[in-house]
Amino acid sequence: MAAKDNLSAVLRKVNDIQMEQREIPQPTDTEVLLAVHSVGICGSDVHYWTHGAIGDFVVKMPMVLGHETSGTVVAVGSKVTSLKPGDRVAVEPGVPCRMCDYCKGARYNLCLEMKFHATPPYHGSLTRYFAHPADFCYKLPDHVSYEEGALLEPLSVGVHACRRAGVTIGHTVLICGAGPIGLVNLLTAKAMGASKVCITDIDASRLERAKQLGADWTVQVNTIVNETSTQFADRIIVAIGGHADVTIECSGAESSIQSAIYATKSGGVLVLVGLGSATVNIPIVNAAVREVDIRGIFRYANCYPLALSMVASGKVDVKPLITHRFTLEQTLEAFETARTGRDNAIKVMIKCAQD
Repeated sequence: MAAKDNLSAVLRKVNDIQMEQREIPQPTDTEVLLAVHSVGICGSDVHYWTHGAIGDFVVKMPMVLGHETSGTVVAVGSKVTSLKPGDRVAVEPGVPCRMCDYCKGARYNLCLEMKFHATPPYHGSLTRYFAHPADFCYKLPDHVSYEEGALLEPLSVGVHACRRAGVTIGHTVLICGAGPIGLVNLLTAKAMGASKVCITDIDASRLERAKQLGADWTVQVNTIVNETSTQFADRIIVAIGGHADVTIECSGAESSIQSAIYATKSGGVLVLVGLGSATVNIPIVNAAVREVDIRGIFRYANCYPLALSMVASGKVDVKPLITHRFTLEQTLEAFETARTGRDNAIKVMIKCAQD
């Protein structure tokens, strides 16, 4: 192990990522020390870089970026029995208090004391080495790659959203937004038994990628004609031959949320995944009188085991989501690619391990 090399991608302020050497931590009794292999760039990482904040989470001190992570155990704490050096693991990046009502009620994603990677004030994992609680590390089968392990993080968002939506065999599912999160929801919905999935987006190349991943219909947002949300919903309804049983909104755009409500059947479910403006106008009376349930999600809870099972069994193939690969030393170029969507970028992956 190159014990003195802990190169890390540190966000110092808006538009300022510096590559710095940081001290290699010592794991506590219940932690493992990980040699990071792969880290995917998430939209939140890019947003912190370009804006310095997401809602109430404000970057006030230098922060290591990254939270979609896999790596190799290189040392274990004295009380760790579930893992050993050499084990390959996926890392669940949020660590709750384990003591509050939310944690004890199996909804630890809502824990008020949550420590989540690369969410101020907590450091992330875009680094060579870091320590993490062993019970939030999941051993990867030999046939599951490090990159697939890193993608369990966004895939877990899809698992949580589809669980909240109640997606099951025979459902027609509408997904609004064909970015990385929309696409993992497409994969998850199909794996959970959805018979038909329609996906929408403003970008034709992303819709083409969605078709390749199994979307039954795609509907492109018309940016030339000033189309109303009801008109767009009508186009969706025509495309799928009726209203959707379940809609998963991944864009966060006000007009898309409005269309999502109109396109969901009476008695159906709309899950809000995408986060946009803090306040949006929605046709609440339409939703209320048709008993369209509107549900939010926040990250995920107890989803990594199922996400790993879906990948390991071959039920879900996340590999096509990766469009670009960079080394840790190329972090700035990687972030610029993710920010601009250059060359139809979907998921940008950074390899932190040294050959």
